[in-house]
Amino acid sequence: MVEKRLSSFIESSLAAWHHFISTNLADDLLPLLAEEIVFRSPVAHEPYPGREAAILVLTTANSVFQDFQYHRECVSADGLNVVLEFEAKVNGRELKGIDFIRFDAVGKITEFEVMVRPLSGLKELASAMNERLASKKKLLSG
Repeated sequence: MVEKRLSSFIESSLAAWHHFISTNLADDLLPLLAEEIVFRSPVAHEPYPGREAAILVLTTANSVFQDFQYHRECVSADGLNVVLEFEAKVNGRELKGIDFIRFDAVGKITEFEVMVRPLSGLKELASAMNERLASKKKLLSG
């Protein structure tokens, strides 16, 4: 495995991302996201384009997770992609997941994709997210 150092911009953004995870404040997330960010959910067929949709989904997801913890980080050879492995619970169901985060050269997140397993945890996550986002579907359509 080739060890790649992140640029100072991306290191700073990643540290701010971890801070957002602990606060769940949209104001902490906003400066990290590129305007044209694309968010790919493990429970939605179509990606969510734009910063407003990404903020809504990420803050909502962060609020449904319990005992959320990252425990592994991998960086691509070009230093623009970071994979964060996590575990959490949603309504008592355990799950493991991976956040694929792509940054631009100045440290803004341009793509964010989440994968989750097992199916029981994914279903519970989908149910909790749908319940909280039901009234906000128009904001997610881009």
